[in-house]
Parts: sequence; structure tokens; C-alpha cells
Amino acid sequence: MRYALLGAGGQLGRDLQSRLQGEVVAWTREQADLTRPMDLRAALEALRPEIVVNCAAYNLVDKAESYPAGAFAVNAWGVRDLALACRDLGCVLVHFSTDYVFGLDENNRIPWTETDAPGPIGVYGLSKLAGEYLVRSLCPRHFVVRTCGLYGVWGSGGKGGNFVETMLRLAAQGKPVRVVADQSCTPTYTVDLAAATAALATTERYGLYHVTNSGSCSWYEFAAAIFERSGIKAELAPITSREFGATARRPAYSVLSTSAYHALGLPLLRPWQEALAAYLDERGRKNRT
Repeated sequence: MRYALLGAGGQLGRDLQSRLQGEVVAWTREQADLTRPMDLRAALEALRPEIVVNCAAYNLVDKAESYPAGAFAVNAWGVRDLALACRDLGCVLVHFSTDYVFGLDENNRIPWTETDAPGPIGVYGLSKLAGEYLVRSLCPRHFVVRTCGLYGVWGSGGKGGNFVETMLRLAAQGKPVRVVADQSCTPTYTVDLAAATAALATTERYGLYHVTNSGSCSWYEFAAAIFERSGIKAELAPITSREFGATARRPAYSVLSTSAYHALGLPLLRPWQEALAAYLDERGRKNRT
């Protein structure tokens, strides 16, 4: 099995490289840019992969509010051209999306399923939803994987770290840490998502799937767990989304139901607390080498 992996320099892409079973040709943005569709198509035509895995995305959530053209250029129109190329070459396309396609229904507190109507409340989520629809309508052999709250030891290239690293850095600086307590999701370890994606990609059960670790928490609860498991005493306080004042609105509740994924006979991903402990262990090993 030959894979083309786009966005290979990011935290998910790095973890996928060692978990996809077969020959993996890993491309960074410099080597395969979604905003250069002719070059990307030519590269795919030369490689002829059976499966294309797209980890590339414009994920600057706040910046997207003032620069929607940039978000749509990558997350929608670039994905459209990729889907067309995969269709024409007969490739399976694995594409990642986000829990931010939800949020419009502020009263929902039941994990979202794949059949629930999406309703993004920001430009980033809207651009990702457009990309989902384009993949699903243009490339018959596809997997669209929604996930949320990603963190991995390689950090998030475009944003310079991840939530866990941000919390640890702020604590090390001795600064008070104020974290929103009115947004709930499921933080997801990229190692676990990569392993789940590798298993899903070979099932031929094409479609839309939610894949995250198990359970849910607020970002404040996640931060508290980070400090507790790291043995750090931090000055941590809960705040509201309004007090935090981010440019883009975030969903108040974006926990995803993974029942469709598990109905395929694939194993339940471990609880987020266990995943966090594994991440901190992996981080420690990486820092010692």
C-alpha cells in the first residue's frame, strides 16, 4: 500500500508517518501545497498512491475571522482540487475536519453524531465544513474524520505548540493561568488519532466519522489535569469565554460521539486522562533524548 501524506510536518502528520502500514511518502507544505493545485496534481500523478491522507489545514482560528480568504483557500478550495485529483486518479482520500463545524445550537449537551446538522459559528469552522462537503460530493472513496483538541509531542507547526505545552510554559513562567471553563470537548492525543486513522483507512467503509479519545472535559478541567499529572502547583483560575475575549467564537459544547467508528469493530480510544498521561510520558522521553 502506498500513501501520500500531506501536512507531514505537523503534529498529526508526524505521528501518522510511523503508523500507516505500507510505503509512506511524506510531504510538507513546501513539497505539496493545497493552494498550488496543478503542482499537487502532477506530484500525485507521478507517485500514484492508493491512499492520500490530508493533514494540511489553515488552523489559525482567530486570524481566519479577518482573513477568510486564506482559510477558504486551503480548507475549501484547496481541498476541492485535492478531492478532484483523487477522484480522477482513483485514490482513497482521508481528510481531517473539526468539532468546530458545530456550535450554532448553544443548548445541546449530547455528544454530536455524524447525522446531526452542523452549524459553525466562525469562519474557520465554516471553511472546514465546506471542505467536508466538497470531499464527500467529489471523491467517492473518502474518509472524512472529525476530531478535536489535538495535541502531540511534535507541536502544532502553524500555531507554535499545543494547549498542553502552552499550559506548561505559562506555569514555568510563574504567571497566573486563566482558562475558559464554559467550553467542553474531548482533548485528543495525536498518537491515538493516528493509530485509529491507520486502522480506519483500510476498511473500505467510506464516509464521515468522528474519532477522538473517550470522555469529555472543559479546557479548565484539562489544564487542571495537566498540572496535577505533571506535579506542578500553578495559580489556575476558571474564566468565561467572554472574559477570555478571543476574536473567534468557539463552540460551548463540541463533544463528538464516536459510535459510528466503533460500530466498524474498531477499538474504543482510551479516555482522555490516560492519553494525557501517555503524552506527558512521551514528552519526557523525547526531552531526554
